[in-house]
Amino acid sequence: MRLSILGCSGSIPGPNSAASGYVVEADGFVLGLELGNGTLAQLQGVRDPFDVDALVLSHLHPDHCADMTALTVLRRYHPAPPYDPARRRLPVHAPEDAPVRLANAFAADEVERSDADLSDVYDFHALSQGTWRLGPFDVVTVPMNHPTPAFGVRLSHGGRTLAYTGDTGPCDELDELAGGADVLLAEASWTDSPDRPPGVHLSGTQAGRLAARAGVGRLLLTHIAPWTDAAEVLAEARAVFGGDIDVVTQGDVYEV
Repeated sequence: MRLSILGCSGSIPGPNSAASGYVVEADGFVLGLELGNGTLAQLQGVRDPFDVDALVLSHLHPDHCADMTALTVLRRYHPAPPYDPARRRLPVHAPEDAPVRLANAFAADEVERSDADLSDVYDFHALSQGTWRLGPFDVVTVPMNHPTPAFGVRLSHGGRTLAYTGDTGPCDELDELAGGADVLLAEASWTDSPDRPPGVHLSGTQAGRLAARAGVGRLLLTHIAPWTDAAEVLAEARAVFGGDIDVVTQGDVYEV
């Protein structure tokens, strides 16, 4: 599997840095994972967005899905061949209220309007806890601890596993998600402090402890907020996890 970082800024885009967006590829299948603010521009810089075979949105906060509005315009109105109608309808796996919420984001409070019905460009599938198949990937989705319905995603292919936390506070389900993964792509939005609000995000310390408990091969830290010192988050994780750790940056590519 090949993991590309379209954006990794936590909660909002940062200076010259897109919010959450990733691409995972295997056997010629291109899977988009999140499409936050600024990520569609980054995607167009590396490949044709029509090459994406499916998209997974872990949850519906804007920093993970805001560019769906722009993608709607592209998929609906792009005139160039060979973009036939069959290719315009992208499978989107997201929390069950995605069709209404994304329609409102595209044309706020006008969901009865024909242009706000997104079914011509997206084939929506509601995420739930379980194991399923998507292209060449064996997928496990696990509910996370976040203020809106949110899921962690575990992708396996060819004997290798990538686990992605999405956004979450500490919870028992993280151990199920990450257990034995070759690569753990974990949010670490802030430094560790007892004053952090519960059930929102992980700190560097919490992400590192998760990696250690789960016995992962490599920890990739992402979703660090622009006002947070990434070096401090990295130092926290290194203090509790002795394995390979990186803070991802926009444009990075990893072999899983």
